[in-house]
Amino acid sequence: MIEYLQKQIGTKFIILCLLIAGLFGSGNLISEEKVEVNNLNKTKNLVALTKVIEYDTVKTYNNKIPTGLTITRQKGHNGLAYVDENNKKIEVIENPINAKIEIGTGEQAEYVGKMTGYGVDCIGCSGNGTLSCKTKSGKYHSLLKDGTTYNDEEYGNVKILAAALEKFPCGTIIKVENPNIGTFNAIVLDTGSAMKNAWNKGQIHMDLAFSTEKDRTIKFVTSSKVKYSVQRWGF
Repeated sequence: MIEYLQKQIGTKFIILCLLIAGLFGSGNLISEEKVEVNNLNKTKNLVALTKVIEYDTVKTYNNKIPTGLTITRQKGHNGLAYVDENNKKIEVIENPINAKIEIGTGEQAEYVGKMTGYGVDCIGCSGNGTLSCKTKSGKYHSLLKDGTTYNDEEYGNVKILAAALEKFPCGTIIKVENPNIGTFNAIVLDTGSAMKNAWNKGQIHMDLAFSTEKDRTIKFVTSSKVKYSVQRWGF
């Protein structure tokens, strides 16, 4: 490196002297001069390659999820790193994100039964819209104040059902296939004597919550051929 600097400085000094001579000398034009500078700093090139760092899948087992169902809690994402020619890691560009899944080990439950609807102003209802179940946060949901849907942290905005709590505990998520109003997810947050009596007879009867009885009658919710598939047992 020192040798290289010396040559560079020496070359620049010669050129400077020639310029000065041209300015103050006899007026002759300065001829072009080709200066070759050798690279005295001999270095070895480093070859860097990129390598994918594959993510792992973390599995947990959950008895609140029916057997046969698997829920992805977090999607996996591969990482990336620089490696040298010997496949030794030099620098991680991006760390991998592991996938997280939950595998169901709980009871499988699919039923065909009856569905009706009820409004806050139904005969025999309290009128204030407060449901029988506490939510995961320990509060009571009100159909009047909070609406006829519930925002579940796993399933998002879902409809509200009344069911026999002896079989379907509070927070149970059910996929509902109703031939009159379509397919949707709902959560059990309420109960009623009709639901309890039906279950005691080995029958399934669930009640879908509406803001008013008038709204219920418009929706044609009543059906005796509704398919219920449990997605989660309770909160």
